[in-house]
Amino acid sequence: MPSTTDPIRLMAFVAALCAAPAALALSTDRSKPLNIDANYQKSTQSRTGKAGDPDITRLDGNVAMTQGSMQAHADHATVYQNPGGVADANGNYGSLTRVILTGTPAHLQQVHDGDCGLMSADADTIDYDNLTGVALLTGNVTVVQHGKGEFHGQRMRYNTNTGEMESGDASASSRVHMVMQPRSQQPEAAANGDCTKAAAAH
Repeated sequence: MPSTTDPIRLMAFVAALCAAPAALALSTDRSKPLNIDANYQKSTQSRTGKAGDPDITRLDGNVAMTQGSMQAHADHATVYQNPGGVADANGNYGSLTRVILTGTPAHLQQVHDGDCGLMSADADTIDYDNLTGVALLTGNVTVVQHGKGEFHGQRMRYNTNTGEMESGDASASSRVHMVMQPRSQQPEAAANGDCTKAAAAH
């Protein structure tokens, strides 16, 4: 699996949880290497080397990904990446285009800029599209913004570019549950914009 310093914005979907202001994943994470461990991996290179025909890496068993404060754990993961000669919209070559995590459950957590709070999410499947910035969580979804609130449901769609969240539908069988905590005092680390200590503590 080639290493990359592209941002894994996979965790940013939890940043606007429970009516908190939209926030991005910890910005320093983006400059860190992506480390992946698993019991088994199989990589298949693009046959054409062109856009739309990605390199694919499949990971199985005890999958663990870390990039700075971001941590992901899953039973299985599939990582889609542009071939080395294909640039994304930002001019980056070989960038990640999509990551799918599955597990019982798949788990993600990350510190985010702003209040240095810890975000965590669990779901049967977490599917993040890096091209659109949209993450889709399905199956036994639990998203927690520690100290602020939590969400439970079967499906959540989160746009990491706009902070828009959507879950459930208008049918009688659709139910979502949210818990909103009263605003707590801002963490000291957030006052000076340095989340390094908060990241190290989690």
